Formats: sequence, C-alpha cells, structure tokens
Amino acid sequence: MRVGAFVLAAQFPGQGHEEALYRAVRSAEVAEEAGLDAVWLAEHHFVPYGVCPSAVTLAALLLGRTRALRVGTAVSVLPTTHPVTLGEQAALLHLTSGGRFTLGVGRGGPWVDLEVFNSGLGAYEEGFPESLELLMRWLREPRVGSSSERFAFREVPVVPRPDELLDSAGPEVIVACTSPASVRLAAAQGLPMLLGMHSADEEKAEMVALWRKCALEAGSSPEAVAAAGHVSAGVVQIADRRQEAAETLLKTMPGWLHHGLSAHVTVDGRLRRMRDPLAYTELLCELHPVGSPRLCADRLAATAERTGISRFALLAEGSGDLAATEENLRRLGADVLPLLD
Repeated sequence: MRVGAFVLAAQFPGQGHEEALYRAVRSAEVAEEAGLDAVWLAEHHFVPYGVCPSAVTLAALLLGRTRALRVGTAVSVLPTTHPVTLGEQAALLHLTSGGRFTLGVGRGGPWVDLEVFNSGLGAYEEGFPESLELLMRWLREPRVGSSSERFAFREVPVVPRPDELLDSAGPEVIVACTSPASVRLAAAQGLPMLLGMHSADEEKAEMVALWRKCALEAGSSPEAVAAAGHVSAGVVQIADRRQEAAETLLKTMPGWLHHGLSAHVTVDGRLRRMRDPLAYTELLCELHPVGSPRLCADRLAATAERTGISRFALLAEGSGDLAATEENLRRLGADVLPLLD
C-alpha cells in the first residue's frame, strides 16, 4: 500500500496566502521525513479554497527540496493550458527528478478561469478528450503535429524527449475521474484514475470495474489492467480517540469550505449549488481515516479491499494549523503505516 499526502494549499479564514503556501511546502518536506510515498498538489485559480495556481511549478520546487518522495499534480487543469506546454513541463520534471514526477490532469469546472485564460467554455464542455489525446501524443511520440480546429500546428520535434530516462517510457499520467465518461476516456488511453474524496468505496469500486472493462475493450493487456495504479483521494486526521480527531476537522473545515467554495464564479453565470460545509465535513469524517491509528489503518485497508485501490492521497491539513498538520503527517508515518504492512 502506498500512502501519500494531498496538499491543497488551503487558505483558512484569517490566514494569508503566504501562510497557506508555506504550510504546503512544509507538508511535503514532513511527508518525506515521515516515510510517505508521495505528495499530490492541487491547482486552483482566484479562490481561497486552494491558493496554488500552478501545480507543476510547486512540484518543481518540491522535487528540488526532496530526494525520494514522488511528487504529483492532483490535478493540472487541461482546459486552461495548452497540452504541449504541459507536456513539455512534465517531461522536464520527469527527466530532472529521475522519474519522481507524476502528471495528474483533470477537466476542472465551468469557472471564470476559462474567461481569464481565453480558452472558452468549449474547452471545458467538449475539449478535454482532444487535449488529453494531444498531451499523450506529446509524451509518447518523437514528433507531433496537429490539424484540428483548436490545435493547428506543423509537425515539430519533442524536446526534451521524456523517454530518454533509462528504463522509463515517460512520466506517469493519471486522470481525475468523476463520471462514467471520464472513466471511459482514461481507460481508452490506459491511464489510471484519481478518484475524489467525496466518493464512497462502493462508488469507487464501480468506477474501477468500469475502467477495467473499458481498458480491456480498448486493447490493454490483462497484466497492464491488473497493475493500474489508481489513486483514492481522502482526508486523514489522527488522534488517540475518533471523537477528538473528528472534532478537530469539524471545528475548522466547514469555515474553510464555505470560505473557499463560495468564491467560485461560473464563466457563464450558471447556478452551482454548493455542498453544505458542515454536512460535507461530517461525510468526509465517516468515509476516511479519521480517528485512532488503528481505526485509520483499518479504514485504508477496507477501502483497498473493497475497491482494489492501493494508492492514497490524503488531505492532512484539515486542522488549518501548521504544527498540527506536521504532527498529523508524522503520526501517519509513525503510527499508521506500520499497521498496514
């Protein structure tokens, strides 16, 4: 089982941007010290839900600060960037880190980001499959050109070539999946999924089963399908008693969720219903490893057994406090991971 930290660079009420970003950087450093497998970095624009606007840029910093930790984006939003630009950045980080970088990509939302970056609503509503296909061509082929309406350019050489790293075909790519359509898209490319923290084990198991079926139909080998490294996102909060761990999150997360999620602005004025912050926090406490080390280990083991997923990206900064986040990560490494062996 491979357990990593999911870092949102969340700005809790009363905090500044620098404080949130410093906590993000320290979370990665402590995650490596604690023996975690990876750190996964979120990307958001114009909202305090998360104040990291470029997951690949923060990944570059953290790859330089660490030595063994894998660093991944969870996710880089494809509709607001050019796939070739993202492919070049992924190849650069893959080669210079010795293969420690994972590129997670996602569709994002219908936010004002699409207006600011001049990509348009169509990039979100219809353009994700085309962007993903071009990105994967860039990471897999020596020369790439495109003649589509959205991406039209002459054939150019791929520089740097991500497959020049010894024993590597290029950086790992995963796809955030929240619907059957995105599951089928990831499966068609043979790419593993990142599944969201709002989903229960039963829903994740159904998505893994659909992915497996579609990947086999698309020509993936049974061996490749069996080895797919899907990632389950969640929340972790460790305390001696479950009530204590839950109270920590219930005291801080609803305020952050309301503060952050209510700041989203849709590009076309459509109404977007926000989850009730308190009810959502309660749901996360029920679904994920929140409680004693033994309970946390049992929750992770149960999810792995029910879904077949053995990689986890766990949000550890739910307290909103730097010292508490560091202690949470250290306990995850010292008190929970040994129980999973």
